[in-house]
Amino acid sequence: MSYVDEVLVKVKEKNSHEPEFIQAVTEVLESLRPVIEKEEEKYRRDAILERMTEPDRIISFRVPWVDDKGQAQVNRGFRVQFNNAIGPYKGGLRLHPSVNQSIIKFLGFEQCFKNSLTGLPIGGGKGGSDFDPKGKSDREIMAFCKSFITELYKYIGADEDVPAGDIGVGAREIGYMYGQYKRITGLYEGVLTGKGLSYGGSLARKEATGYGLVYITDEMLRANGKSLEGKTVVVSGSGNVAIYAIEKAIALGAKPVTACDSTGWVYDPDGIDVAVLQDVKEVKRARLTEYVKARPNAEYHEGKGVWSVKCDIALPCATQNELDLEDAKALVANGCFAVCEGANMPTTLEATEYLQKNGVYFLPGKAANAGGVATSALEMSQNSERLSWTFEEVDAKLKNIMVNIFRNLDAAAKAYGKEGDYVAGANIAGFIKVCDAMLAHGIV
Repeated sequence: MSYVDEVLVKVKEKNSHEPEFIQAVTEVLESLRPVIEKEEEKYRRDAILERMTEPDRIISFRVPWVDDKGQAQVNRGFRVQFNNAIGPYKGGLRLHPSVNQSIIKFLGFEQCFKNSLTGLPIGGGKGGSDFDPKGKSDREIMAFCKSFITELYKYIGADEDVPAGDIGVGAREIGYMYGQYKRITGLYEGVLTGKGLSYGGSLARKEATGYGLVYITDEMLRANGKSLEGKTVVVSGSGNVAIYAIEKAIALGAKPVTACDSTGWVYDPDGIDVAVLQDVKEVKRARLTEYVKARPNAEYHEGKGVWSVKCDIALPCATQNELDLEDAKALVANGCFAVCEGANMPTTLEATEYLQKNGVYFLPGKAANAGGVATSALEMSQNSERLSWTFEEVDAKLKNIMVNIFRNLDAAAKAYGKEGDYVAGANIAGFIKVCDAMLAHGIV
């Protein structure tokens, strides 16, 4: 049995109750076969794959808080510090009812390679809670965030572990958490990213993941003799990633025509109006039914369905495993030639394989959505230097990072006989950097 197969068996046995984590590990290790096979004995001797698939530590804790009716509530909090071989742990905090250890481990594992691809000195981690911020008052959210950070603060720090936002965690939540961290520790440091501009945040952070997704998509298309100009784009999601991917795609000459939330989706044949979408989602925090009231030509549909719309390019920007095999078949049948992931692992393994076998250019999230964490690392740099860069400076650095990510993963794929396989290229390029650091540190 090969070393990769041995480790996959072990991972599945030890984590049989964690399907999302197993899915992520399987996808990465399968694509690393050509790298591992070249020096299998060395990797086996130092147990590189076992060490890489086992987090440094998992912190699980209760989060008690009191709602507006005076009733005490209890949620479960997590922080998985996966690997700090190339820098302090870095990764977001997710607040969503679906959060469990499997999802946080899969996100933390992916984060190791994503952060490595940025070229910046940051390791991988992830955290969150099964708390649902939807429908909660500001006071309830503040009560939860203060309780959450009261436990988590013991394990994080500017040079140890730097959390950021993710699903359910925006500027409001980061503000409450930062205020509590500062109150408890007495430290004013860059321990959280995604902060408000008045207390150490970075310009362009909100836009970074969406902008970065489009920058790397554009670079991939150019490398294959195509461009975004005049292309129809289908986008899922309606949060920061989706909104700013839509905005940047329009700026580069494309026409995004969809957006969705947890209850339904909209199709706007005239192209999504970003200002209306921002008003509905960022100002009113309303459902997409409000979008069609302002755009009479747009259609609202309940449930899923964005992938049924005819398009050239698809940008899944909502959540994990939202694009399955049937969706992939619909995209191919409708002429889609590129799928680039704005969310974390939004495409199932079966769908990814189908898209690749049918000649669709496919960019995985660990590369395509790295713009957010890259700009978080730029925020850390500004905090350390006590500086604040202009929007244009941050945006230029972000674009450069995303272009380099594509070029590095493209080169890695070609070097190992996987030209055009950007999933393998991203995994290989991310793995090699983390692995080299781990080997240099010895068995730790």
